[in-house]
Amino acid sequence: MYNTFVKKIAITMGDPGGIGPEVIVKSLFSSEIREYCAPIVIGNAGILQEAVKLTGHHLKIQCVSNVLDVKPLKGTITVIDIKSPSHFKKRAASKNAGKAVVQYIRKAVELALKKEVQALVTAPLSKESLNLAGFQWRGHTELLAELTKTKDFTMMFVSDTLKLILSTIHVPLRDVPRVINKKLVFKTIVLAQRGGEMLGIKKPRIAVAGLNPHAGESGLLGKEEMSAITPAVNSARRKGFNVSGPYPPDVVFYKAYNGYFDIVVSMYHDQGLIPFKMLAFESGVNVTVGLPIIRTSPDHGTAFDIAWKNIANPSSMLEALKLASKLSLNAENKSYNT
Repeated sequence: MYNTFVKKIAITMGDPGGIGPEVIVKSLFSSEIREYCAPIVIGNAGILQEAVKLTGHHLKIQCVSNVLDVKPLKGTITVIDIKSPSHFKKRAASKNAGKAVVQYIRKAVELALKKEVQALVTAPLSKESLNLAGFQWRGHTELLAELTKTKDFTMMFVSDTLKLILSTIHVPLRDVPRVINKKLVFKTIVLAQRGGEMLGIKKPRIAVAGLNPHAGESGLLGKEEMSAITPAVNSARRKGFNVSGPYPPDVVFYKAYNGYFDIVVSMYHDQGLIPFKMLAFESGVNVTVGLPIIRTSPDHGTAFDIAWKNIANPSSMLEALKLASKLSLNAENKSYNT
């Protein structure tokens, strides 16, 4: 039996055409995962059974309707079977997949808001599938924020070697300078503080990256540091945050990697995600900060090019499950380590 003290974690199956079903099965076959959580998959039982067959792992599918009565057994995958369209394209985006993914997420959020599960881990979805199904969300983060009625939120990326948080998420690069302002950067610093506390760091050392080369070089290479980023940092310092910057983007991640800072505030998606994925492509975890529920996810996409070939690496999913469990315990205990 599972350890009765571990937390119930809902896992949404993600896009059925991608690697989500495979990495879920491989993760739940791992004996160590039962030390961290009691996982409950929200998805299509038939697709998961196909993934079990693909991997060759000896696991049984256990369908349930009420998570409060779940008593997971070794060698089983506990599933809330969502009767969504069962015909999906493998290794490709599809309208049915987009519809199904949203059904999985809605159910998981419902369970999390009711406290019937203590955290949510999401397998990757396809933005193209969402679009084909008629949805306009740019990804999981925006969808979860809408379902939980959350105004201030962002993505934090966590690994053993680097932690960062994004000021802008899925914003085209040409629009980033227009979006960056003092209010946004200050809000992200506040979320970085909250993210650090979620991880067990009471007063995280927060470094803020500049937007421009050399952090603007005193305005010679861009004005955003002077007009928005530095004023936000100064305001946050006056509020008592342990924050500094803006630092040249080509230096700040190196310093964080070498232990000078606990978390970096990045101005835009690829500024932070390029160094992060260079260091932790197979073990990094995405955390949504600001939600009233705990949500983590693997730091990779649907990987249609390798899906349904039994070659996907489950490491990031395993780390997402472990971190979700840790965050739920931290939230319960309210005990942070410096």
